[in-house]
Amino acid sequence: MSLALRVPDGLSARVPVEQRGPGLGRDGVRLLVSRGTEVTHHAFGELPGLLREHGRPVRYAYTERDQPLSVYQTVFAVPSPDGAGSAEMPSAGRPFTAGTVLELVRRGVQFAPVSLHTGVASAEAHEPPYAERFAVPEASARAVNAARAGGGRVVAVGTTAVRAVESAAGADGVVRARAGWTGLVVTPERGVRVVDGLLTGLHEPEASHLLMLEAVARRAAVRRAYEEALRGRYLWHEFGDVHLVLPGDELD
Repeated sequence: MSLALRVPDGLSARVPVEQRGPGLGRDGVRLLVSRGTEVTHHAFGELPGLLREHGRPVRYAYTERDQPLSVYQTVFAVPSPDGAGSAEMPSAGRPFTAGTVLELVRRGVQFAPVSLHTGVASAEAHEPPYAERFAVPEASARAVNAARAGGGRVVAVGTTAVRAVESAAGADGVVRARAGWTGLVVTPERGVRVVDGLLTGLHEPEASHLLMLEAVARRAAVRRAYEEALRGRYLWHEFGDVHLVLPGDELD
């Protein structure tokens, strides 16, 4: 038995059910391209090229037209050697420009790059997020630890960055270089060990993202922020507005 993912022009990627998930190896994916009665087999490494030829970026229902792939990339994007990456846009970083980053650096803000390849959030029925690939490089781990040791604040750009950094943090609050798959779900009960705040978009009331926000700020603070967003007619979802979430006692 296998699952088939189809896109226009007859491209079909078949994944054996028993091999789904973080342990899925490249040899477990069979790619079949059919045109009429002709069927050809392709190796996994050909998938990026086939998707560029036949696929298109995720189309959000509230947008008026398809957007080019470049619109989904942020200033922080680093191309992967094998073409693999996120299934959805890391939207919290979308408002940043090269000029904004340079100005923040000029003012003393340091950036510590981390990666988390997001799955397709729109497929969720408000269940906890799936396991995702992440990487926290040694240099970024050192930068985060140094900032905390010096009394600085660690602000994550997006819930994806929170999940990555918190997955690399030990119970002692020290961040260590790590890479692999993480199934961590940040909730108020679990709390955050490293992140002091985050920039994020506005999420649906039932979305699991709100549990992470409540882990950083108190539930009451998050509720007040969303009430203000509704009054101010802020834009939601991937192409919407971004707001800064800080611990609740700083918002009283």
